[in-house]
Amino acid sequence: MEDLIAQFGFLSNQALQDKSFDPATIEDLMKLFEIEAYKSWAAVELEQQQEVEAAEVAMQEKLRTTWTQLWRVPWMSSDVLKRKWKPCPKLSTTA
Repeated sequence: MEDLIAQFGFLSNQALQDKSFDPATIEDLMKLFEIEAYKSWAAVELEQQQEVEAAEVAMQEKLRTTWTQLWRVPWMSSDVLKRKWKPCPKLSTTA
């Protein structure tokens, strides 16, 4: 991009000094600017997509780790979950 800016400065000076300067030369340079800008945008877009995918993988790993740890807790074990629980007795509301 810096090379294109330097070339644009050179062509601008040439256009000011040379009456027979062809404006199509600057138009061609502007097309190169457009291509370079598109390449930069595509690179940023790709980088963002890769970051999103990496974040999704990290979240899935954390979720898997969390569930693994939860199932290791005694109160979450299948034996505890299979027990029949008795309802709590109603508390008296009269004092």
